[in-house]
Amino acid sequence: MFKILSLCLLISQFAFSQQAIATTTYINGHNGMELIVTSKSNTIVISTFNSKMELKDDIAEKLYAIFKETKFKTGDEICVAGNDAKVTGKCFVTRKGDLTAVNFYYDKIEWSSGLVEFHKDRL
Repeated sequence: MFKILSLCLLISQFAFSQQAIATTTYINGHNGMELIVTSKSNTIVISTFNSKMELKDDIAEKLYAIFKETKFKTGDEICVAGNDAKVTGKCFVTRKGDLTAVNFYYDKIEWSSGLVEFHKDRL
């Protein structure tokens, strides 16, 4: 009887357990130019701010692909899905002659492990 009761208790613990989503903040991030794309007619510079080192290159490439397709405007909130995480942030576009600067500020990072990180300045 004790074994059956213990087994039922153990099974119910597994059935009703949930993994809580952890939420944290981070202070320091990486700032810099991540991608420079030149063509005959123009140059596009992708810069990221408040980024994580392991995400910066992947997100910059995905951001450039989104920019080529949609031509978003300055101040738009953009969600970029990378290989390891989904990043949400604000994008500011500046054009001067043949040069286009796309500045992306990280606000929220949703890691594939379930961890959600917010940049300190966002809160």
